[in-house]
Amino acid sequence: MILCCGEALIDMIPAPTEGGEGFVPHAGGAIFNTAIALGRLGQDVSMATGLSRDLFGQQLIDGLSASGVGTSMVVHSDRPTTLAFVKLVDGHARYQFYDEASAGRMLRYEDFASVPQDVKALFFGGISLACEPGADAYAALCEAEAAGRLVMMDPNIRPGFIQDEARYRARLSRMLACADIVKVSDEDLDWILPEHSGIAAQAAAMQAMGPKVVVVTRGKDGATAFLADGTQVSVPSERAEVVDTVGAGDTFNAGVLAKLSQMGLLSKHAVQGIAPAQMQEVLAHGAKVAAVTVSRAGANPPWAHEL
Repeated sequence: MILCCGEALIDMIPAPTEGGEGFVPHAGGAIFNTAIALGRLGQDVSMATGLSRDLFGQQLIDGLSASGVGTSMVVHSDRPTTLAFVKLVDGHARYQFYDEASAGRMLRYEDFASVPQDVKALFFGGISLACEPGADAYAALCEAEAAGRLVMMDPNIRPGFIQDEARYRARLSRMLACADIVKVSDEDLDWILPEHSGIAAQAAAMQAMGPKVVVVTRGKDGATAFLADGTQVSVPSERAEVVDTVGAGDTFNAGVLAKLSQMGLLSKHAVQGIAPAQMQEVLAHGAKVAAVTVSRAGANPPWAHEL
């Protein structure tokens, strides 16, 4: 099983109404998107997050269940659901978040149930790594489970969410030390490692922090993986008629994890020794899954039969 650990929220998407522009609630959040993409790709997946008992929390539970995602690690509370009001500008999403004292943000590590024995990999990332105190709960979960299970991270840096940069960098460093695979954009690398120039140097510096494999995505320019032995593996992006880019990186992550699972490589040892040809197949699958997502509106990952 793969356990996706992080935010699940409601994206309020603009829609025309008789009185002007309105908003329609859609289930979302980076980690939620990755979880449902994994479920749709036929993977055994569950989610660890904090959800409200309000109507939006029920919408999120229904969305997870509809895509085959387990919810035994969900922490329920009477706090409100995080809302993200979305504005699309040239196909790219801009967000206004309402997250104060929400069910997801106010998580504590002790709220989580024990991680099931059959969990082989944990995935972390998104804004849940920046919004305290919940961010500390996820960091503690990562540190507690990393010794015996594969850990993949996508920091997806959003400076606007970081209230205390020193605390955030310290937390991120602790989690990177636990991670086996880190997926970052070139913009993420520039923020995390401003003292280094060039993707290769930045990736090497990140590997020195702990991860065995660093995957750098560059949008339409494809993705490059830096393996433990220094080998670089690149794939182009899949051609697609882009409707919007919402959820593209999240479903890329799901494609990577799903292919690692299908190939029997979902372990710390296997990832450390992954062959370049295997990594190329993994990246290509991630690109293929992401291409389907960007070809339609919203974060709507493909089902396995659509590939």
